[in-house]
Amino acid sequence: MEAEFREIDENGSWNAIYQEIRQQSCELPCKVAKLPENKNRNRYRDVSPFDHSRICLQLGTNDYINASLITVEEAQRKYILTQGPLPNTCGNFWEMVWEQRTHGVVMLNRVIEKGSVKCAQYWPHREERDAIFEDGNFKLTLISEDIKSYYTVRQLELKNLSTDETREVLHFHYTTWPDFGVPESPASFLNFLFKVQKSGCLNSDQGPVVVHCSAGIGRSGTFCLVDTCLLLMSSRKDPSSVRIRDVLLEMRRYRMGLIQTADQLRFSYLAVIEGAKYIKGDKSLQESLKELSNEEDDPPEFTPPPPLPPPRDPYNGKVEPSFFPENDELLQQMEIRSLGSSQEPELRKRNIAAPEPPPGGDDQLHGHIGTEDHDSKAPMKSQQQEMEEQELPEAAEPPKESSPEPGTWSPLLTNVCLCTALALSAYVCYRACFH
Repeated sequence: MEAEFREIDENGSWNAIYQEIRQQSCELPCKVAKLPENKNRNRYRDVSPFDHSRICLQLGTNDYINASLITVEEAQRKYILTQGPLPNTCGNFWEMVWEQRTHGVVMLNRVIEKGSVKCAQYWPHREERDAIFEDGNFKLTLISEDIKSYYTVRQLELKNLSTDETREVLHFHYTTWPDFGVPESPASFLNFLFKVQKSGCLNSDQGPVVVHCSAGIGRSGTFCLVDTCLLLMSSRKDPSSVRIRDVLLEMRRYRMGLIQTADQLRFSYLAVIEGAKYIKGDKSLQESLKELSNEEDDPPEFTPPPPLPPPRDPYNGKVEPSFFPENDELLQQMEIRSLGSSQEPELRKRNIAAPEPPPGGDDQLHGHIGTEDHDSKAPMKSQQQEMEEQELPEAAEPPKESSPEPGTWSPLLTNVCLCTALALSAYVCYRACFH
């Protein structure tokens, strides 16, 4: 099989092989699906169940549902492939699950894909916990939900309100398989498939498992094809005798259009080849699938948002924030020191021209300046010294001119009186000499 895969890959003939399979597939009648009363029960007009393999409902006047039973006798497998339920067929869906005694439902699509509704919400939300389908008289309860990175397993309780009987149904939901596409890797798909197998819902002693995507032929066909081929390879003495194309053509006799694209066909080959390595008894390889699939990572819809950007600078870059937590105090101290250092020469000049200070005043002022020079070399100060530094700008201010003391004449007044006296003297001399 690996040699066949490599040959097709090298020749790039996947599309040609896929077209051959389509041409060799048989067209069987599906008259019941085309009846007028059943048109609103079909999601797509071109996907219908064959009459010979369709599932027939037992309750109500209309027994139609768009679902097909696929039987693989050699592998002892039975699958019910169906479309994603419509809002008006959710009750029919759970009626089918109940009547077929199904233990597991495999969902391979999301409810909304690329902005289009691909399936109705036919199970209760976590907030609701319960859902009642009056058309089928069933009640569905969500018991638990195990969310992994690319799939979710739900434990549901299906209750028949007519008989009060309850059954457990497992819901395996593959959440990252794109429509008309393939899974991210064979490891993730195989890990999901083996999870379904280990649950026992595929065993022959249970009712047929229900597998659906949107139309119930593409992704659903890929899942059933890989599971069947791996089971045949493990049961046959010669695994190489399993031909994927023959198995697919046999399964297409029960439901039309299984495997929708050449990429899905290629992925089926790849998954079977890789899966064969894990079913040969090497349990350690099966355990390694969990690590390869990264199922414990956060799912895309629960991925935490990216971290917020750093807060904007309230000063818009005008003031550079300090690296240290006590930046405000250090900046204040540095401003005080720079102020004292820059004003020191001016202070000394003014002290020379200033009136003679009171006894001890000059020493006290120079003591402040000396302390400032000393503390500029030491980063740590006492509280008393910091208070003195804060008072320094006030002490460094130039002395204001004091008002003249009582009994003393101002220079301006003295000059005015002197000029007046000289003018009067000159006038008196002039009169005395000429008159």
